[in-house]
Amino acid sequence: MTSRTALISGASIAGPALAYWLSRHGWRVTVVERAPALRPGGQAVDFKGETHRTVLERMGILDEVIRRQTGKTDMLIVDEHDRTLATIPGELTGGDVEILRGDLAEVLYEHTADSVEYVFGDRIAALADTGDSVDVTFEHGAPRRFDIVIGADGIHSAVRRLAFGEESEFVRFLGHYYAVIGGNDRVVRSDRATGYMYNEPGRMASIDGPKAASMFVFASDERGLDRADVETQKKALAEAFSGVGWRVPEYLDSISSAPDFYLDSMGRVEMDHYTKGRVALIGDAAYGNTLGGFGSGLAIVGAYVLAGELAESDGDVGKAFARYEEQMIPYAKIARKANAGPYLAPPSQRRIRMRNWMFRHSLPLRLIMRITDKFATDIELREYAVRNPVES
Repeated sequence: MTSRTALISGASIAGPALAYWLSRHGWRVTVVERAPALRPGGQAVDFKGETHRTVLERMGILDEVIRRQTGKTDMLIVDEHDRTLATIPGELTGGDVEILRGDLAEVLYEHTADSVEYVFGDRIAALADTGDSVDVTFEHGAPRRFDIVIGADGIHSAVRRLAFGEESEFVRFLGHYYAVIGGNDRVVRSDRATGYMYNEPGRMASIDGPKAASMFVFASDERGLDRADVETQKKALAEAFSGVGWRVPEYLDSISSAPDFYLDSMGRVEMDHYTKGRVALIGDAAYGNTLGGFGSGLAIVGAYVLAGELAESDGDVGKAFARYEEQMIPYAKIARKANAGPYLAPPSQRRIRMRNWMFRHSLPLRLIMRITDKFATDIELREYAVRNPVES
């Protein structure tokens, strides 16, 4: 019997994770990625709870993720004189296991490269769902036809725009921007480390943090910044932090020469459905929430569920997509509620003091960690028969 074909857009986490499972279920999979190669380094991502661990174990990558994990990083919230006001423990920000996004992408690629076709340096330009298949036009490559197309291309998903509608219909601006500087230079540590975080109303600066070498968050109206115009982005960040104390001036001075700089709005994807015809979305494209803390877990669980339901549907894509949504819409509810902006950059000195108080007392901290654990495990994982199991 001819294998069914799938095209996945995006080679970060969700895309290769889905490619892994689809290939194990007998699909012929192509992953297209606009970048010329895998992106190294980047922000750290984390997994927490039994559900995430179970999926990583079933993929056979848990040991490798643990081997490449970063050490826990405690964040000291400090004042302008470097006096510690509160501590955010690494167990909260780093989950059970934390790994650089680029390292995780490499692990997933290594486990799929022999069975999956990867096309780097290209992107989907147009989609035409015929009802029986999807005709795809690429920016550079020749047109091709696939049984299904999956958007795993992030919160600014091109597949979502082509198949569902403009980004403004599905992504809500959350009132903040964030910038990451020097993320690719972050050293992976096996021991416990310390980072520093400083606040003024509506603004946050951190160095040596759990997610990036340095990060800035600031409240703002929506600016419509061109994500490709890095120089304008750098000026916007400098303006937003003009006059801020602590070590911020010295970091602002280094922005102009920073080789790794990324700035974006903080947004939340709000969708009633993740599928349409023969096109589906997973990961941040479907349930993204900037700095919301659950993105990597939602990505790997969503990939596992979608591939499993496609395998069990015996070719009925509509049935598989419906079962995928039945499980993931309730599980992804945390991504439709959280807004990290006011937590990272509280709007007033009073709100800053209230947040700091919470981290100085064990009871509210334990409550937060219990809630995050509940959200991470709030799904009953099915076991799906695998057509092409990995040989041990």
